[in-house]
Amino acid sequence: MGRHRRAQAGGAMNGLNNVFAFPFEELPFVFIVLALAFAVHEFAHAYAAYKFGDDTAYRDGRVTLNPRKHIDIAGMILFLLFGFGWAKPVPVHRGKLREPRRLTGAVVSFVGPLSNLILAFVGVVALFALGSSGLLSNASSGVVDALGVLFEHWILINVFLFIFNLLPLPPLDGYRIVQDLVSPGLRAKMTQYEQWGILIFLIIAFIPPLRRLVFGNLGVLQFEIVRWMESFVAPMFGQ
Repeated sequence: MGRHRRAQAGGAMNGLNNVFAFPFEELPFVFIVLALAFAVHEFAHAYAAYKFGDDTAYRDGRVTLNPRKHIDIAGMILFLLFGFGWAKPVPVHRGKLREPRRLTGAVVSFVGPLSNLILAFVGVVALFALGSSGLLSNASSGVVDALGVLFEHWILINVFLFIFNLLPLPPLDGYRIVQDLVSPGLRAKMTQYEQWGILIFLIIAFIPPLRRLVFGNLGVLQFEIVRWMESFVAPMFGQ
């Protein structure tokens, strides 16, 4: 009977793992990382816009690190299911930004992904520091494993958000950067096609071969960035 119940539980767990983009037992770690990564990302946009003269996000209460102000439930669920999603977009009134607006607008868009890259780098440094400090020498294997999973998701998800958000597709930050830097005429033409951005992402999400192709290539770049970070940080700790 016990063996039969364990088999049923294992089957149920495998079924849940097939539903989500991450192992089911690791979802709490993923949720924590996403909540913080999204909060820092959107805060960076809001703070930069405020410093450059646009108080729209400030008046909307978005110049904060409180995840509750930034999390979009639908976007979070989509990330857990398919490996990509979104937070609540920060409202930016580009007409209020200081001159040169094309440059300040591009900076406002870029600081979001940049904040995720910084978070990932801090995670790599913290992981090396923790390993070199000996603080975990007496810790249980469960604690060590949990920290390992947390740091792994912290680093990989933040690097992914850096890469993903720089794709030049609407409504991502990479698209906004291109839009800010091109000529007004080209910007007007680009605006006509923004409505297709969400459709493109839905097509990628619901067509598995296309999803594997897109995210497979992003994954290669993701691991290259992490490898570079590790090679840069390791000598600091004599490794």
